[in-house]
Amino acid sequence: MFNAIIKYIYSGVISLKNYEASAIFDLLITINEFMLPELVSHFQHILINNNTTWLRLNFSRVYQISFQNENLIDLQKFCNDVIVKHPRMIFDSDDFINLQENALIALLKNDDLQMDESEIWDKVILWGKAKTPNLPPKIGEWNHDNFKSLKSTLQNCLSHIRYFQVSGEDVLKKIKPYRYILEDYIWDDIISKLIAPNMPITSPILPPRKKVMVQVSPRKVSIIKPSSSIITLQHAAEISSWIDQRSTYYDTAEIPYQFNLLLRGSRDGFTGEAFHRLCDNILGTVVVVKVNGTNEILGGYNPSIWKADNWMFGETTGSFIFSLKKINLFLVV
Repeated sequence: MFNAIIKYIYSGVISLKNYEASAIFDLLITINEFMLPELVSHFQHILINNNTTWLRLNFSRVYQISFQNENLIDLQKFCNDVIVKHPRMIFDSDDFINLQENALIALLKNDDLQMDESEIWDKVILWGKAKTPNLPPKIGEWNHDNFKSLKSTLQNCLSHIRYFQVSGEDVLKKIKPYRYILEDYIWDDIISKLIAPNMPITSPILPPRKKVMVQVSPRKVSIIKPSSSIITLQHAAEISSWIDQRSTYYDTAEIPYQFNLLLRGSRDGFTGEAFHRLCDNILGTVVVVKVNGTNEILGGYNPSIWKADNWMFGETTGSFIFSLKKINLFLVV
């Protein structure tokens, strides 16, 4: 990377031939440190336009790093556009509590975030408690200083919660236990709005988030193209959840990936030559096979690419194999 940057400084030319998406992303971070704004913008466009799959597969890392660097505006926008439609990619991830404050605030400001306000409140509290040391595990054991510490941690986030879009039941169940982190006038206005909704209040009323209508009927356009004789939409949701290393499965209406058929054994043959001819140099491939005479489906996922002309083994931490019989077995290899 250093040699590539030195060459660019002296010649004005930088070649990305044979660079995989991960290397381009790492190079982008280095270029940003060298303060080369024209390349920073160009590399972001290359990743967004040509390497969307890799960005999704490594979403948590990309999201965290993009918000640690104020120059990566295009990547920040790309990430926020994804999260607005699929918020659980980040809110339900194990890395959520490590989110940068500015990244969380960017999400809270978004009018199109597809989550209920009470869920957003829960996540903000979860994030704040993780960032605030020495809080007792049970809120009943908290003292004034504990609430004061949490309020300090969340001081830049609380103003972006749409309190008046939370149901009365959730106000009492979820917000009331933490009312001491709110300004007195905000808590008074929340209660006043519930009791006398037509009475004026002093707190600003943020607009409700715009909800996209989700069809509960089967998809008109399948995400598995063409339709598979082996895996179902539910299988695709499970596999997508494993790819994103989620602790819970995606709903079938939330699947963030498109499954495009590259090879079908009954049509293209089962030879290694056919496999490499049709599947080489494509990031993010899923292989599924149905065991003859049984209902068992076996498969594997490769986040990197296959190469027929390179017999050296590659390394990845994101690959896995699976079984889709009656009990889902998941193994990272």
